[in-house]
Amino acid sequence: MEVNDLLVLECVTANLKATSKKQALQDLARRAADVSGLHERAVFDVLMERERLGTTGVGNGIAIPHGKLPNLDRLYGLFARLNQPIDFQAIDERPVDLVFVLLAPEGAGADHLKALARISRLLRDQNVCDKLRGTDNAEALFAILTESEEDRAA
Repeated sequence: MEVNDLLVLECVTANLKATSKKQALQDLARRAADVSGLHERAVFDVLMERERLGTTGVGNGIAIPHGKLPNLDRLYGLFARLNQPIDFQAIDERPVDLVFVLLAPEGAGADHLKALARISRLLRDQNVCDKLRGTDNAEALFAILTESEEDRAA
């Protein structure tokens, strides 16, 4: 599974203005509702419930909020580069400025895990994160995120 299977340009935001985890997740839930047809509140509630289980701030300024929802027909990804880092209660206690949301249908067990692994692998690449932090253009962010592993290795 590649990131371009999850993400479309309309789901990439540069310079998202948020001062808290809750505000960032509300904004991303609104954007997810626009592209998926789901109710904003349902998306927000699923993301917040996941945060209550444990932070999705995985370290190095990165968060990967995720959840499963009924009535989704496929996996959806959303990415935001925040204009200022925010406290996400990350495991390394560093503020977060890169957020990749993954939403999956309730029955998407293996696909959900494969997508999470793919996103995690991508965002563990310091070169990728440096590029993401170095641009404030949604099109450029999308290109960086969807560049194939082969192209990145070249």
